[in-house]
Amino acid sequence: GPQDHAPIERRDDVLVFTGPELLEPLEVTGFVEAVLYASSDARDTDFIARLCDVYPDGRSIGVCDGIIRARFREGLDREVFLHPGRVEEFRIELGAPSNTFLPGHRLRLEITSSCFPRFNRHLNTEEPLATGTVMQCARQTVHHCRAYPSRLLLPIVDT
Repeated sequence: GPQDHAPIERRDDVLVFTGPELLEPLEVTGFVEAVLYASSDARDTDFIARLCDVYPDGRSIGVCDGIIRARFREGLDREVFLHPGRVEEFRIELGAPSNTFLPGHRLRLEITSSCFPRFNRHLNTEEPLATGTVMQCARQTVHHCRAYPSRLLLPIVDT
């Protein structure tokens, strides 16, 4: 259920984007998607995106989230491993919430590579997911520029 993610957002392994304070209500209803351009030094890793509603008192309440395992970024029917250092596009589906962000609130997007125990941990290797035992630290780079336009796609409802 809804939890305050503000303490988690202070961690060094969570990238946080916060929008401006809203002046009027903003209704988001429907499928939310994060389009992420990123690279990793690992051959496989996870990317998690979370949309939060930031209250005027600083609480950051999770609205919806999603995950993509890099090896399945081209479909669940095949494994395509990463080339370390190469920028790839990741499309992360965050579900279909219906939330009205109130005046004085802000929208926030979190990007990270771990969300245990909500999602299974990832060892960042090519080993089989169910039986892997070797762990590797992965270093991720998120790109956001004209060539790599990482972004959040929101279904905004006119009120």
